[in-house]
Amino acid sequence: MGLMEILAIIIPAAIVSAAPLIFTALGGVFSERAGVINIGLEGLMLFGAFTGAVFTYYGEQWGLGAASPWVSFLFAMAAGALLSLVHAVASISLKADQTVSGVALNFLAAGLAIFLTKKIFDAGQTPVISERISKWDIPVLSDIPVIGKLFFSNAYSTSFLAIALAVLAWFVIYKTPFGLRLRAVGEHPMAADTMGVNVVRMRYTAVLLSGVFAGLGGAVYAASISGNFTHSTILGQGFMALAAMIFGKWHPLGAMGAALFFGLAQSLSITGQQIPGIQDIPHVYLLILPYVLTILALAGLVGRADAPKAIGQHYEKGKR
Repeated sequence: MGLMEILAIIIPAAIVSAAPLIFTALGGVFSERAGVINIGLEGLMLFGAFTGAVFTYYGEQWGLGAASPWVSFLFAMAAGALLSLVHAVASISLKADQTVSGVALNFLAAGLAIFLTKKIFDAGQTPVISERISKWDIPVLSDIPVIGKLFFSNAYSTSFLAIALAVLAWFVIYKTPFGLRLRAVGEHPMAADTMGVNVVRMRYTAVLLSGVFAGLGGAVYAASISGNFTHSTILGQGFMALAAMIFGKWHPLGAMGAALFFGLAQSLSITGQQIPGIQDIPHVYLLILPYVLTILALAGLVGRADAPKAIGQHYEKGKR
């Protein structure tokens, strides 16, 4: 097997695996840029996967056909926003410890999703969905020599949507008045308040956006990779997205690059058995590789990454 054949296996799989991580990491960027720690990305992503799988299945029953996954994405985004409101109220209005609130959100989302799955389907998992995100060749781009086959052939549209949203998030955060206010409340909320920025409203908006993006990430995972929802559908991917956000230094494009790196590690556990040299490695090592890389990335960067200055700090108007 030649190098191009190996790359043709690895790169598309890496981009597919990275897409849900990119969406979820972008949600973390919005929340933490506003100064609110969001450990609950795992739970938000998990509940998004549950919502996406359920509404895709029912969309098939209602005759929506190929539109079913896309409709389910809207419901997953709404569900993620609603669940993230719990974290926003606890950490912003009630001044609860943001890390504890996020961890509690993870437990709440997992328990609620499993309970609802059992209640709706009388089983431990949702039915397998038949309408999945389809693969396609992008006209013109797929005909480019070498890179066309690697990046633009047999590709999921959600992968390119993830990359496009990362660029859009960069533009919003760094090139618009909204982004300036968002970063201001994460760096120095009192100064932002003095300039007329509503700190509480901005932080609520940022946390709700994190729920929207994480819910979308979970739904995309269900519709493109897992095909249904079980208790183990989302098993650490939300924490990988959190690590990608930190690895990317709280920057949308940096988070996207880190998510692609973790997506590559995840894809090796799927495609490794087809690649000479890697196929001889015990499969269990390939399965744990993404988690090991997550730990190594954080161990090397935490303490040196430039986090927003007011992250994790509560703010009450008029008090220093």
